[in-house]
Amino acid sequence: MAEAVILDAIRTPFGRRKGGLRDIRPDSLLAGVLQQLMQRNKLAPEKLDDVVTGCVSQAGEQGANVGRLAVLLAGLPYTVPAVSLNRMCGSSQQAVHFAAQAIAAGDNRYAIGCGVESMTRVPMFLDLTLGSNEFRGFAELNPALREAYPLIHQVESAERIADHWQLSRAELDAYAKESHRRAHAAAAAGLNREIVAAQGIDADGASTLLSHDEGIRAVIDDAKMASMAPVFRPMNEGVVTAANASQIADGAAAVLLADEATARADGMRPRARFRSRVACGSDPVMQLTGVIPATRMALERAGLSIADLDWIEINEAFASVVVSWARELRPDMAKVNPWGGAIAHGHPLGATGAALMGKMLNGLEATDGEFGLQVMCIGHGMATATVIQRI
Repeated sequence: MAEAVILDAIRTPFGRRKGGLRDIRPDSLLAGVLQQLMQRNKLAPEKLDDVVTGCVSQAGEQGANVGRLAVLLAGLPYTVPAVSLNRMCGSSQQAVHFAAQAIAAGDNRYAIGCGVESMTRVPMFLDLTLGSNEFRGFAELNPALREAYPLIHQVESAERIADHWQLSRAELDAYAKESHRRAHAAAAAGLNREIVAAQGIDADGASTLLSHDEGIRAVIDDAKMASMAPVFRPMNEGVVTAANASQIADGAAAVLLADEATARADGMRPRARFRSRVACGSDPVMQLTGVIPATRMALERAGLSIADLDWIEINEAFASVVVSWARELRPDMAKVNPWGGAIAHGHPLGATGAALMGKMLNGLEATDGEFGLQVMCIGHGMATATVIQRI
């Protein structure tokens, strides 16, 4: 089999909901990332075999195969195909997997795994309902499915995870505060080399070049954080708040992959190879615990232990997901999201997987690490995991 390698990975800064990227259509946002990825790697566009795109809410401006529309908007040859997929929060991580698998199978030589989500312009659940209430779409699921599984909202799943692992509100808030601290330190030091500037607008509507994640807070008001009401449960019963959950955000990300032999022959420098790629199912009611078996599967297939890893990116959908995962896997927490996570920088659903891949790759290079793990929880009870090895 051919060896699939990562050549490069970039992302836009993540904009807050109704923030600096609010006026950019998602297809245009992704097109800009594709353009920059191709230009900075000096890859002849006709050599690109496919663009695999993750996007969760495939409706409105993200409908009609947003990946293909972005390819055309980016000025790539119309001979370059594209496909859009939805594995919910793991969508663009899965896009990277599919692109790598096509290369390993010999079907492609160069491919891009990417993702986009404008949660400002295309609200969550728009693909389920035309209603304005962002949670109403949950009622549009098949009644027979609801009878088979007592499906609940992800926030309630996060609460049940906290109940099961006996996680306190103080513990989750402390984790969230640390995410912001790490993300701010990394941004201040200019460590996030995966970020490329994107054209946006400021609060007054004037054009500006956005070069940083808008959600990161340099200072956290402990009292304000502690006073925030839980999203669904009463104050004295719930622990999941907006402060210890991922931020709604806008963004796009892309990973350039290649067959190693072809890339080297073309003068390209491979930066990492894949040791394992995993997708698994888990309890659809708890739904966010799949990161635990996915991690174990990915490590087993890679022939590694948690102690062998130099960098870990676990998506901070909710602090309870990360803290419960850590209780089970017992990692060195200094290696877990060292530059912060989605609680700080945001979680543009379809873009986060490819974005975390780029952050992990740059993190391994910055720390002279070798092995990295990326793992993400997914709605309806799934998870994706990837182990890469820096070259």
